Amino acid sequence: MLQEHCRHARFVWNLCVEQQSWWTPRRGPVPGFAEQCRQLTEARAVFGWLAAGSVTVQQQALRDFGQAMANFFAGTHRRPTWRKAGRHENFRIIAVKPADVRRLSRKVGAVKVPKVGWVRFAWSRAVPEARSYRVTRDRAGRWHIAFAAVPTPIGAPGTGATVGVDRGVAVSAALSSGQLLSCPVPSKPERVRVARLQRRLAKAQRGSKRRARLKTAIGRMKARQADRRKDWLEKTSTDLARRFDRVAFEDLKVAAMTASAKGSADTPGTNVRQKAGLNRSILQHAWGGLLKRTMHKAPDRVVLVPAPFTSQRCSACGHVAAENRESQSVFVCRACTYADNADVNSAKNIDTAAGHAVVLRGEGTRITGPKNREPQLISSVP
Repeated sequence: MLQEHCRHARFVWNLCVEQQSWWTPRRGPVPGFAEQCRQLTEARAVFGWLAAGSVTVQQQALRDFGQAMANFFAGTHRRPTWRKAGRHENFRIIAVKPADVRRLSRKVGAVKVPKVGWVRFAWSRAVPEARSYRVTRDRAGRWHIAFAAVPTPIGAPGTGATVGVDRGVAVSAALSSGQLLSCPVPSKPERVRVARLQRRLAKAQRGSKRRARLKTAIGRMKARQADRRKDWLEKTSTDLARRFDRVAFEDLKVAAMTASAKGSADTPGTNVRQKAGLNRSILQHAWGGLLKRTMHKAPDRVVLVPAPFTSQRCSACGHVAAENRESQSVFVCRACTYADNADVNSAKNIDTAAGHAVVLRGEGTRITGPKNREPQLISSVP
């Protein structure tokens, strides 16, 4: 029945995507949530398999799509696209009462799901007083439940300590204090096994049990890799929020940096395989995730500085030259002969730039502005 809820939510979402793509300005305004609920009631009266599901699950799929479109028009997210079976398996329940969640033992709890009843789950942390929760099934076949609640930010230590963070592909995060942090990436045996399973999957017949087993095996390996990456993200972001009053990052457009370079049939791209490898490395080292989680845990204490010349500028004398960086890991200033790890030197420049801007302009979140203008601080909400 949980899978049935996922199918119904995905079906309603895809209908909304189709309806949105079909609508044009000459047809009038796009149906709102109230009109879509009325249409959903008519559909449930016609199709018995849809009426057998939970109306709460199906209406929340409408709510989720409406929020996704609002985020798209606000410019913060991409346009909502089709959801695929086996990849997008989730649904949301609202109007959760305190009596709908029970604690059975120290490690086991139970939650009441419409049309299903009481479902046991692993009590991994304290359940907040949430009014909604989302049930998700990942590609490895594991079920997860997440209660919607605003987490409490981590308080600043109050020591005045600051740090600059330089993100890279050889070293995931280099701190201006000299610490080098590495996100766990897939090992060579894991990459070989995934490639072998993917070759076997390409030869398997669609709809066969063998193909389903191969997809599950690949999903389990990918899930283990994602779990290790998420564990590193949470621990690293928590450590940064607890140790430093201000954390400075480069203002990198990760989504644009990881865009495909294959081009089109008329204008094919160049160095496509090299660019694909770079994109894979950036995503495996979780550049965007580290910044996002740090902003969640330390709001108003994260500063974004412009990225140009941070890797070529000497943190000791300020001399800028491309020859200063002799290799990926070696930095030697041509003016003052200062030598350091190249990533650590960049992190020191990031910390220095953030400190100067804060002193000149006051506390802020983002340092932006053209190269030929004085940087400005613009507050932003993560």
